[in-house]
Amino acid sequence: MDITPTLFGEICLTRLWGRIGRRGQRMSHHFDREEDAVALFLSITRQKRAKGYRPCNQARTSAT
Repeated sequence: MDITPTLFGEICLTRLWGRIGRRGQRMSHHFDREEDAVALFLSITRQKRAKGYRPCNQARTSAT
């Protein structure tokens, strides 16, 4: 997951998932306030950790 500003002044939370070595899937959530994006980020992180997921050490980049 990544929180970044857009060219239009919005805050974007981008989620990437899929098999390692594959392109995977992407979902973007747009917010007017950074606090809302951070709240969703933390909520999703809590849900995933409860299911046993852990952060990986490498940042995943997309080849576009």
